[in-house]
Amino acid sequence: MSSFRFLHAADIHLDSPLKGLSRYEGLPLEEIRNATRRALDRLIDIALEEKVNFLILAGDLYDGSWQDASTGLYMMKSLSRLVHAGIRVITLSGNHDAQSVIARELPRPAGIDHFSYDAPETIRLEDIQVALHGQSFRERHVRKDMTPTYPEPVSGWFNIGVLHTSLSGYGEHETYAPCSVETLASKHYDYWALGHVHAQQIVCHHPWIVFPGVLQGRHIRETGTCGAMLVSVENNIVQSVTPVACDVIRWSHIVIDIADLHDLDDVMHAARLRMEQALAQAEGRTVIARVTLTGITTLHDSLCASTCWQDDLRSVAVSLDTGQNQIALEKLRNKTTSPPTTNTLHDLDAALSELMSDPEFIATLSDDFEMFFSALPGCVERSSLMADENSWPLEEASSALRARLMGNAS
Repeated sequence: MSSFRFLHAADIHLDSPLKGLSRYEGLPLEEIRNATRRALDRLIDIALEEKVNFLILAGDLYDGSWQDASTGLYMMKSLSRLVHAGIRVITLSGNHDAQSVIARELPRPAGIDHFSYDAPETIRLEDIQVALHGQSFRERHVRKDMTPTYPEPVSGWFNIGVLHTSLSGYGEHETYAPCSVETLASKHYDYWALGHVHAQQIVCHHPWIVFPGVLQGRHIRETGTCGAMLVSVENNIVQSVTPVACDVIRWSHIVIDIADLHDLDDVMHAARLRMEQALAQAEGRTVIARVTLTGITTLHDSLCASTCWQDDLRSVAVSLDTGQNQIALEKLRNKTTSPPTTNTLHDLDAALSELMSDPEFIATLSDDFEMFFSALPGCVERSSLMADENSWPLEEASSALRARLMGNAS
């Protein structure tokens, strides 16, 4: 019986393209663009520092077909660092890097094993008696459970199933190679190294069924620590499964309830404290944050009537840049609501409500808004001015109008 350690990672999405981030002022676009490569570098560094026996990459090494060969070359160069150190690498293709998606493949040096596209197979590590079972995606859309044809476990060895799957019950992720905890357990493997679900989680301990999550968060829906799992095994029994951070940029959604705040200075002070907290939790990493203001507040109308508060928030973020780490702001959202209306405002609100429900008035808005958007500079995207890209911002416009009529606009 041997003792060994391995790293389990997935969903690297190397060179994943930026989508829509250029619309936000002050984002470190080049740093974000290189984040997936730097996270891969960190993963390799950890494997070398921890002297693991092997690394499993459970699918979606790439985000799709490469723009050029540099993406594949960077992956091969990185993994070769492990091979030269005597660390085996086992890879599998998922939906984003299925054989039908990636236009070409580069030769893999000895020491990097890739699961077959044709059928499930077993890769054996004879020196430590570990058997890894898996199959790569030939097509992007795999709608059936792949596990029934996975090989039987090798008796007396430590058996690992490698699978890119949505797993039943994870509906927010598109369904690929669906299966259940019960079907995975029925294979009698010791550990299931899964990929596809981007949230890091241990689904089950008997057997171990683990999603390491995305290696590097790429947008605001992938917040918090991202990385891989370090697994220690003694006498064919898993002793520990430990998350290790590989991300170099940390995404954060900062929600600030301003219900009890009385002016914008108070709002800025509260925002500064929350931004400082996000920076401290990121442990030296750059933070990309979305800020959302919530709560029932008398400040609602003035927030709708002016964008000055957004400039002030960005100024607060800039002031926290130490030169070593920084927080940059993505989307800034006002989700506050007004307090119950007073008698003075009641008639105004009723008139605005009646106007906003008038079909003839609404019908004229399309041309008016289109005229407004056509007058904007080409560098301004309409989506950056609308909370919902499929509807006109009528509520915001109504609040802004009310603020100006009541003299609350700044």
